[in-house]
This record gives sequence, C-alpha cells and structure tokens, in this order.
Amino acid sequence: MTRAALLPLLCLLVPAGALACPAAPDHRAALDALFEQIQEAESERDARILNNEMWALWADAPDARAQDLLDEGMTRRASHDLAGAVTAFDALVAYCPDYAEGYNQRAFVNFIRQDYTAALPDLDRALDLSPRHLGALTGHAMTLMALERPGEAALVLRRALDLNPWLAERHLLPVLEQAEEDI
Repeated sequence: MTRAALLPLLCLLVPAGALACPAAPDHRAALDALFEQIQEAESERDARILNNEMWALWADAPDARAQDLLDEGMTRRASHDLAGAVTAFDALVAYCPDYAEGYNQRAFVNFIRQDYTAALPDLDRALDLSPRHLGALTGHAMTLMALERPGEAALVLRRALDLNPWLAERHLLPVLEQAEEDI
C-alpha cells in the first residue's frame, strides 16, 4: 500500500488531540476582492477564471497533513474510488473540524453516490464555516433539488447567484421556480 493510500487510515489511528489542526488560512480579503471582481465580470469566461481563483483559496488546507488528505480524497473521487474518497474526507474532517472544504468535498462524494441526506449536514457545516463558499451553496441547491425540495433549492441558488451571477447553475433557477409554483 502506498503512503498516500495509508494516510487516511493513519490519521484515524492518531489519538484525538495528539495533533491539532491549525486554523485554516484567512483568505477573506482575497475572496472579498474576487467577489467584487466577479460582480463586474463582462463574460462567463472572465467569471470562470475568477471562480477558479476562489477554488484555489478554498482548497488551501490548514497544513500539509490536511492538504494531503484533501488531495487524496479528491484524487480518489476523480478515479471513482468513492469509498476511498469518503475515508480520506472523514479523516480530514476529524483532523480539521473547522475547515469547510473537508465537509464540502465529502458532501460532493455523497451527492455523487446519490446519498443526498448524508450530503446535507456536511453542506450545512461547510456553509456555517464559509457562508460564501460557492461550491457548497450550489451543492446545497443541487442536493435540495435532488430531494425534490425546489423552493428551498431556489432560495439557496439565489443566494449563490447574488455572489456570482455567472454560475453555470443559473439556468436551473427558472426550472426550480416553475417546480415551486407547481407544488
């Protein structure tokens, strides 16, 4: 087994409190500037570039150990090893309970697995920690949509679109609003 494959398991074996996760990097000022720029973006392409810069900040883990766990989970998810991805994200959340991206990524894996009820608490926690996290907001909206809760999904999606009017999911808002009216 490789070092990367063992990392999530080793993290689960370390006694709680033996190694404390430092605080996540404070990227508020950089995110403020990016949100301001994205509001003024002239095209979807320009907004996508800014959105990618935001993702780089959200994926900046508190330390090397947390970064390894995040990268491991994302690599496993990308290779369709969803169980391995959840194991890595479980270890990340256990190690860094105040780091939003661990919850967001675990929620994404559960969304892919169509375990929407497992995804919701992680999305809620990610948004508690990082209220402007666009991935968690759109993930929350998509999860609520999958759970056939269009009114709630529309509210969350509107919140995301207030932050970034160029989101690809913007095209879902009329569908959600129509579904809400049909109920």
